[in-house]
Amino acid sequence: MGSKNKLKRFGENETFVNVFQPTREEVVSNSFPLKGKWNQDFFKNDHPIVLELGCGKGEYSVGLAEKFPDKNFVGIDIKGARFWRGAKTAVETGLNNVAFVRTQIELINHIFGENEVDEIWITFPDPQIKYKRTKHRMTNSEFLQLYKKILKPDGIMNLKTDSEFMHGYTLGLLHGEGHEVLYANHNVYVNEGAPNEVTEIQTFYEKQYLDINKAITYIRFKIK
Repeated sequence: MGSKNKLKRFGENETFVNVFQPTREEVVSNSFPLKGKWNQDFFKNDHPIVLELGCGKGEYSVGLAEKFPDKNFVGIDIKGARFWRGAKTAVETGLNNVAFVRTQIELINHIFGENEVDEIWITFPDPQIKYKRTKHRMTNSEFLQLYKKILKPDGIMNLKTDSEFMHGYTLGLLHGEGHEVLYANHNVYVNEGAPNEVTEIQTFYEKQYLDINKAITYIRFKIK
């Protein structure tokens, strides 16, 4: 993407009512105004809140928001030029139950209050295969405990990935640490049983993976 396009998208993001781009200082000082008040001050309802972490272009956040109008969705990504597409689509179609925040995943407990979130989706994260990158894997022990802080006690986690490594690593960790695996499928388009939202919503890259017959995996679980 050219720098002019990026600047244009950053500029448009500033005009979107569904985009929040707090500074790091604002976030870490716990002065982000919507923390603990997303339903009260932004969505103006008491519907369940669902996050998509590393939302990329926002395709899943928007797709879920369209599919579940009785839930509120927030896409999180550090790259605002990416989720510009999802934010713009939501604005243009009048989709009021989805928002986007430009911040780092490790700071989400400063964006959401304790027990404020009902469900989290992680879609096609970088598997960070090298051992020295373990701390950056979005389903490692530290990240799971971070998610637990903002999830309700019965909150649900979803991992959808094309990485067999990430799928296996996460399953092994979940079983090893005693978390509750509700459902696991190592090829959702071949093996039946995956929730509709797993197969009916497809990202741009997912469609490319399917074109080369790459298996898409899915795990639904609870953090103990």
